[in-house]
Amino acid sequence: MAYTSINKPEDYFNTKLYTGTGSSQSITGVGFQPDWVWIKKRSATDGSRMFDVVRGASKGLFTDTNAEEVTVSSEHTSFDSDGFSLGSSENVNESSGTFVAWNWLAGGSASSNSNGSITSSVSANTTAGFSIVSFTGNATSGATVGHGLGSVPKMIIVKNRIDAQPWWVYHSSIGAGGQLRLEESDAKGSDGGVLWNSTEPTSSVFTLGDNGGANGSGDATIAYCFAEKKGYSKFGSFEGNGNADGPFVYLGFRPAFIVIKKSTGAEDWSMYDTERNVNGTSNTLPLLANDSGAESGFTGKNMDILSNGVKILTSNGELNLDNETYIYWAFAEHPFVSSTGTPVTAR
Repeated sequence: MAYTSINKPEDYFNTKLYTGTGSSQSITGVGFQPDWVWIKKRSATDGSRMFDVVRGASKGLFTDTNAEEVTVSSEHTSFDSDGFSLGSSENVNESSGTFVAWNWLAGGSASSNSNGSITSSVSANTTAGFSIVSFTGNATSGATVGHGLGSVPKMIIVKNRIDAQPWWVYHSSIGAGGQLRLEESDAKGSDGGVLWNSTEPTSSVFTLGDNGGANGSGDATIAYCFAEKKGYSKFGSFEGNGNADGPFVYLGFRPAFIVIKKSTGAEDWSMYDTERNVNGTSNTLPLLANDSGAESGFTGKNMDILSNGVKILTSNGELNLDNETYIYWAFAEHPFVSSTGTPVTAR
């Protein structure tokens, strides 16, 4: 059984649904002041937006494109004590539009970190295993960057802020010899040493090659780093069986949020959460990190969300082709067993 010291996962990650007004509004009910907010329109086609406290409230990045960072004062305007505030932009606040915002707690304002050969600015939450890392690349193979987690990251997402470069993803199930792109459906590729220098991250630093997307000379770059915390977060993989009675994926908790991506072939990044799928049953609807489509457009990709993991209920290629490998990352709604030894049941 997976015991955890985090009895209230919603203190570190929370999903918030809201309806746009077309004019400035504050979204409350997150439960904490978020440091990373990922917003996706549900009701119509529009790409995801990411905002974080290290880059600044009004600086957006878009996960379905390799575009550089933009500053938009009419989108996300501030991080607040119980949520965040929005301007009038229809991308995040269209009148009567429905939206989902996924919110993470890091460590607030960034601090300087000199553990690596490149000095970084880091907002880290070591309890939850999440940090936001800002640094300037030097195009030097073997350069290292401090991440502030105090434990080995299982996943790292890196984006060049000033150039149109890919969203590079390190995942422990693939290792430092490979990579994925968050804005693309591509299968895993060979790193060739240019991204992670074929070097696994440590408890203090991650290592870069000389690729311009992750380590461009003089380029401002952002990284989101995740360490696994038993009973709260998990980063792993499973094998598909090509059957509607698909595999059970043990997580050790009821997931509030899970992302699944086929790594051995080209398929989308499918994102699920229990706020949009309250019953936790097979009528689950994903949104895609790499696609701007509305929620209603992605049917037939079903799973049961259970007290200790998920059960795949489709042979759809994005979740369950026979003999294909799928990576995932997930955060808890409820631990399966709390630190007091009390079992937690599904809703």
